[in-house]
Amino acid sequence: MAIELNYAELGQRIRRYRLKAGLTQEQLGERIDMATSNISHIERATTQVSLPSLVKIANVLGVSLDQLVCDSLPVASRYLEQDIAGLLASCSPGEKRFVRELIRTAVNSFGELS
Repeated sequence: MAIELNYAELGQRIRRYRLKAGLTQEQLGERIDMATSNISHIERATTQVSLPSLVKIANVLGVSLDQLVCDSLPVASRYLEQDIAGLLASCSPGEKRFVRELIRTAVNSFGELS
């Protein structure tokens, strides 16, 4: 069974964790011995990150590989839920109600597609 990584989601997640850690692309690059331009390419998904580099990034950011690639792992729904909760944390109560309705509508439409 071939598993395809979603490099766009991976790059966005790396960026979010990097910013949460208070690091610039340059600082992350220095810590893992990688050029700033490579970090930029990884975050924008214009290049595919190697496993050794991904491990270094995860270690510097203090996250697990599962957390970085959770959208590509069928068993990682817990991390997806944590990711969603993290995104909602900065929303106002009104924004959270709006997102809840969006999710409800999407889930209902999934049933109609089956």
